[in-house]
Amino acid sequence: MPKDAKKGQDDNFLTPTKFSQEIERLVKVSNGLITYIEAIVTYCQENEVELETVPKLVSKPLKERLRHEAQRLNYMKKSSKGVLPL
Repeated sequence: MPKDAKKGQDDNFLTPTKFSQEIERLVKVSNGLITYIEAIVTYCQENEVELETVPKLVSKPLKERLRHEAQRLNYMKKSSKGVLPL
């Protein structure tokens, strides 16, 4: 298989790395006007990616950013790792 054909074929598949880079790019270009959650939804709508496939595409660093953002927006309870109740 020629290298050009393989490269074109690879472009059709969305990897967690590519997905995370695109989400980071969308957030950075917006200058903070859109959240990571909004960026994911927007990306999926524009590129016809089903939202059900997103969990497989979220990298560990992106997952941490999403968790932090969700806690900041009160979508999730804040985690208190390692703190014992008194």
